[in-house]
Amino acid sequence: MLLMFVAVYACIELHEFFPKGSDLRATLKTWHFMLGLSILVLASLRLIVYITGTAPRIEPDPPKWQMQLAKLIHVALYALMIAMPLAGWLLLSAEGKPIPFFGVHLPALIGKSKFLADVIEEIHEAGGTIGYFLIGLHAAAALYHHYFVRDNTLRRMLPNRD
Repeated sequence: MLLMFVAVYACIELHEFFPKGSDLRATLKTWHFMLGLSILVLASLRLIVYITGTAPRIEPDPPKWQMQLAKLIHVALYALMIAMPLAGWLLLSAEGKPIPFFGVHLPALIGKSKFLADVIEEIHEAGGTIGYFLIGLHAAAALYHHYFVRDNTLRRMLPNRD
């Protein structure tokens, strides 16, 4: 998921360096859309696993306030991973643009509306800024737990190295 986030943010940030109407700018925006929708799909699957499964315990047990704060941040991250791609889909729909998804064009969720497009764009951009902070906070907490608390929080997030 981290690599997906990096790619989504990189595509939208880098597209600004290329002139409007250029092929590379359009390609970066298209990849931003497709990768964002991929995050929606993967986050939905992750949410199902998160709700139905059990995560490995953190050892040693962190204080209760840290567990509550971690749950709050996880809820915010899942909200980001679901709401942002949906907002992007709504934005493209309101702009009357095609919604590309790896060779398939998804249906519009709403009709064309300049007013709605402007409102959704503001929300989507604000969400993107909030995302930088949430992702940074999540990463900083994982590194804090790994290097200062020395528990298994970060190792629990990494693929098995057995």
